[in-house]
Amino acid sequence: MNLMMYCYFLLVKISNWLDKLARDHPDNCQVEVIGRSTEGRPLKLIKISSLLQNREKKLGIWIDGSTHAREWIGPMAVTYFINELVKNSDNYAEILSNVEFYVLPVVNPDGYSYSWVNDRMWRKTRSDYSRILSRSCRGVDPNRNFGYKYGGAGTSGDKCSNIYRGPSAFSEPETRAIRDYILNSSADFKAFLTIHSYSQVWIYPWGYSNDLPEDWEELDALAKLGTSAIAKRYGTVYEYGSSTNVLYAAAGGSDDWAKGSANIKYSYTIELRDTGSYGFLLPSNLILPTSQETWDGIQVVANHVGSLQ
Repeated sequence: MNLMMYCYFLLVKISNWLDKLARDHPDNCQVEVIGRSTEGRPLKLIKISSLLQNREKKLGIWIDGSTHAREWIGPMAVTYFINELVKNSDNYAEILSNVEFYVLPVVNPDGYSYSWVNDRMWRKTRSDYSRILSRSCRGVDPNRNFGYKYGGAGTSGDKCSNIYRGPSAFSEPETRAIRDYILNSSADFKAFLTIHSYSQVWIYPWGYSNDLPEDWEELDALAKLGTSAIAKRYGTVYEYGSSTNVLYAAAGGSDDWAKGSANIKYSYTIELRDTGSYGFLLPSNLILPTSQETWDGIQVVANHVGSLQ
């Protein structure tokens, strides 16, 4: 069992673990730095496939966590997914024969680190566009900073707001790194899964309005299957539907951008446990069950994507 599933870990621990995994399993995974944060921290992505040296084209699934710094369960769940795919790869031979995973456990390393040392409830990046001498007026909400329908509903131009969208779309090096990697990659991405907390919802575009994508029924059907798989293990109930209709409006989100600009068909935000009893302070004894049930749901997406091959 992955010992990382029993407590939360600092960024350096996650980073070192990724590097060791790539050294120990060079045929199945490789780590690359896709950019650097405002404060110079590397954005480490791990690519996972059955045989990396095999040049056969596979379909791609993107997964990321810790867009918002205080959502500590996100990167822990994502490391669980990585661990399963790499260390227990024989259990996922069929998925890995058709699909490659591109996983960025920590989108917002500056904010994540700050939430450990200075402010547990910190949400944003750590860029500084404000002359106001207040720590709360630093940073941008990365999930309002993507360029599709940027600046709309559910965002703020107030630099002190937790949903400050930034001075312009892709003002943050973290969001630019994701954009540039996906758009310049040779991967054929079919799914984009961004892991957040909390609320227990599985949502799809659009976040900028009540409108629905033309293929919303397909997105809805797969979300239904995913949430059903989650519920089977421990009985955890998730709602599903479009972002605005299930949760709230949030223009400039990464899922909207992935769908609307990068043309990734199955684009989802998955908000993990719980529904408010603990909120962002989810106890460490819930890391493992939360990760296990979420992985059950993600396998549904992976199997579906694999069937498209």
